[in-house]
Amino acid sequence: MPNIKSAKKRVKSNASKAVDNKIVKKQYKDAIKVFEAGVENGDKNLNELYNQASSAVDKAWSKGVLKKNTASRKISKMAKKISK
Repeated sequence: MPNIKSAKKRVKSNASKAVDNKIVKKQYKDAIKVFEAGVENGDKNLNELYNQASSAVDKAWSKGVLKKNTASRKISKMAKKISK
C-alpha cells in the first residue's frame, strides 16, 4: 500500500480507469462476436452488423484501449469476411 498521498490517489484513479477500459473492451468484443455469428448464419443485415462492430472498434481505439494498427487489423479482417 502506498504511503505518499499522490500515490494513493493514483491507485484509486488507476482502478477506476481499469473498470472503464474493461467496459469498452467488452463492448467491442461483443460487437465482433455478433458480427462473426451473423457471418456464419448468413444474416441479411450483415452490413449493419459490420458497421456496428467497426464503430465499436473505432471507439475502443479513440479511447486508447486498442492501438491504431490493432484496430485497423480487426476492421480489415471483418471487411474481408463480409466480402466473401
